Amino acid sequence: MLALLISMTSCGKNDNKTAVPVTPSNLVVTANVSIDGSGVVAFSATADNAVTYDYDFGNGNYMTAPTGKINYTYSTPGNNTYTVTVTAKSKDALVITKSVQVVISVANNPVWADEFNTNGAPDQAKWGYDLGTGDNGWGNQEKQYYTNRTQNVEVSNGTLKITAMKEAHQGSAYTSTRMLTKGKFSFKYGRVEARAKLPIGGGTWPAIWMLGDNVSTIGWPACGEIDIMEHNGNNLNKIYGTMHYPGRSGGNADGGTTMITNAATEFHKYAVDWTPAFIKVYVDDQLFFTYVNTAASPFNNNFFVILNFAMGGAFGGAIDPAYTSSTFEVDYVRVYKN
Repeated sequence: MLALLISMTSCGKNDNKTAVPVTPSNLVVTANVSIDGSGVVAFSATADNAVTYDYDFGNGNYMTAPTGKINYTYSTPGNNTYTVTVTAKSKDALVITKSVQVVISVANNPVWADEFNTNGAPDQAKWGYDLGTGDNGWGNQEKQYYTNRTQNVEVSNGTLKITAMKEAHQGSAYTSTRMLTKGKFSFKYGRVEARAKLPIGGGTWPAIWMLGDNVSTIGWPACGEIDIMEHNGNNLNKIYGTMHYPGRSGGNADGGTTMITNAATEFHKYAVDWTPAFIKVYVDDQLFFTYVNTAASPFNNNFFVILNFAMGGAFGGAIDPAYTSSTFEVDYVRVYKN
């Protein structure tokens, strides 16, 4: 009887043994890349003991696929290589990862572009100008007088050059240029890319941005503002991407920043992807800010493009007393429709 009791007790203890956590294994990732220039890739991941899969698409975007299968669209035009990392998770939250490289070809067919390849004044069929000072209603306590003179704006050797100079002109201490496609080109949803080298000097404030076509009727910030790139020369290499709209504008705007290197000595690509669902801002194809778009926001109407180089003001800040001139150089601006 005693031996039987000991045997039964031992069996009971074995029945209550704690389960051992399981780690996923044998992770396999495949990528079926579309060859039609759409940028669509069909990903599939499988692993033993996995219950969900997290994808890092190599461009700053992430998604979760419970089944391991997901379609993703890359939107950067041209031929680009991305390292995609998949993390498979078990029910015990243990993981295994694997990376694959994909080469994506996206059709390079902008609906509007300026390559700045013709020497002289910018193409008047594409660009107009805001002239004067901020007293015209679009200033931020800036110190420059905007002109369309060749001293301040010209195309030469394949790039647009906007130069801000220290000079007395029409009551202002500096001159520069603000050029825009208003009344000539506007669009709703798509991708904007500009390759640019930024000016240097305390107080410089170059920008690549967009305003709603209806700014003249409903005003700002009701029209919405999409800042693709802003740079403050007092904070060299810090790039700003910002959305302005009612309730979030000026110093309370909705945006993000990223640090790069050689902003004023090398060209970098600044871009925005704009859809009814989101607005994403990139530098050199690296995502650094996402705005969640909604039907109630002003970002569902046509917008036009602006290039300008301001001095000082609410964002530019203190101007270096030794500043004389610097140039904002743009290689191209391209607009792709979704």
